[in-house]
Amino acid sequence: MAIPMDLEARIRRLEDRAAIGELVARYCLAMDDRDVAAIEALFTPDVWVYSADGVMEARGIDAAIALFRGRFAVLGPSNHFTHDRLVEFDSDEPDRATGLVLAHAEMQRMGRPMLAAIRYHDVYRRHDGRWKIQERRLSFMYYVPTSEYLDAFGAGLSHRMRAYEVPAPADWPENLPTWQSYYGR
Repeated sequence: MAIPMDLEARIRRLEDRAAIGELVARYCLAMDDRDVAAIEALFTPDVWVYSADGVMEARGIDAAIALFRGRFAVLGPSNHFTHDRLVEFDSDEPDRATGLVLAHAEMQRMGRPMLAAIRYHDVYRRHDGRWKIQERRLSFMYYVPTSEYLDAFGAGLSHRMRAYEVPAPADWPENLPTWQSYYGR
């Protein structure tokens, strides 16, 4: 049986949840503003940023900054925005939490307007008194040119990753165990 938290612990948990929510929002703003100093402040020194498809991979803050600079080199304006997020606090480590952030991005990549549906699978850590991202895995339902958005849900459904030269299958939902179980795959 879980021991109920006292009022002070419950308030701290609410404050932590709000701080993590603001961290997630600051990530979007820093990416869109190309604010490298703000980006650096979002992550722990040992951050690991990677994508489910293996295109992105960086360990450590310097490597993460280099990764984002490389991405910015091919991107024009962008607009990242989050929807819902789930945060679960580690019952054994009060300075650690995990999260799932549901998001979309509008951007220009190599001169083409693009849309992406993103899930950020995060590990948060309180570092130097502030919540920061320690691990971020990006997975995509689609990443398509705006002109192909409708096709990505029609005839081209199986290859919704179209940001690169060769279209590829998306990371989800088809690969989710729940999806496969439901559809008998």
